[in-house]
Amino acid sequence: MEPDARIEAVVTPAAASTPRRSRLGWLRLPFRRPPNAPPAPDDSEMTLTGHLVELRNRLFIAAFSLVPGSIIGFVLSGRIIHILKAPLPGDKPLVALGLTEPFMIQLQVALVVGVILAMPVILYEFWAYVSPGLTPQERSAARPWVPMSMFFFALGVAVAYFILPYASAFLYNFQTSDVTLMLTAEDYFGFITTLFLAFGLVMEFPIFLVLLSKIGIVTSKRLENSRRMAILGIVIFANVVTPGADFVSPIVMAIVMYGLYEGSILMIRMGGR
Repeated sequence: MEPDARIEAVVTPAAASTPRRSRLGWLRLPFRRPPNAPPAPDDSEMTLTGHLVELRNRLFIAAFSLVPGSIIGFVLSGRIIHILKAPLPGDKPLVALGLTEPFMIQLQVALVVGVILAMPVILYEFWAYVSPGLTPQERSAARPWVPMSMFFFALGVAVAYFILPYASAFLYNFQTSDVTLMLTAEDYFGFITTLFLAFGLVMEFPIFLVLLSKIGIVTSKRLENSRRMAILGIVIFANVVTPGADFVSPIVMAIVMYGLYEGSILMIRMGGR
């Protein structure tokens, strides 16, 4: 045997028994998976702790997305307050009974604007958290309606703003020479916030019914047979949810909800249900 061959025979077993170490083996990056680590579990195998961690992260992202819109809303709060006050009859200013009330009103307006501007991010985070738990059929049925919910919510707010002058004029007519209305800013903005939220959420009614039909819970025939009970429930719901004691808001809400109910039946029937 030649000398080079003997050297190779001696060196090779030792080199084979000792695993070769990477030059960057000392660098322990947090996102680097060890070679012998088990595969990452999929969504169906995620533990309760994993779901809670993911929920926490998505809630944090949704909450953080409110900051830019809230800053914009706070800067424009004066103009927004002027627009929201415009439906009131007369030019009387709103009354603030507390030292911090004007600041809190601007903060409330800014937060509402932040929620509206951050709604795409909020809806995306909600969909990203919920969609892994749905079947492929349910995901394909619900995916087109998630962005449309923003349009329906904005439509409900627009309807509420449209009826606001009529509702406020109706309530203003109850003033007498002995009873004068001194409207505070806190009461007024609390009233319109509840009114806008009520109409915005009611506009999501057809989306809810269509999604239930897509997964086979309701059908157009079943909704038609339940029309009388639906009308009774709509009237009760409209009177309970709408703020104030005027007759305009619950009547308009009941009419809108019934129109949405009939429109949902038509859409479900056109979809073959």
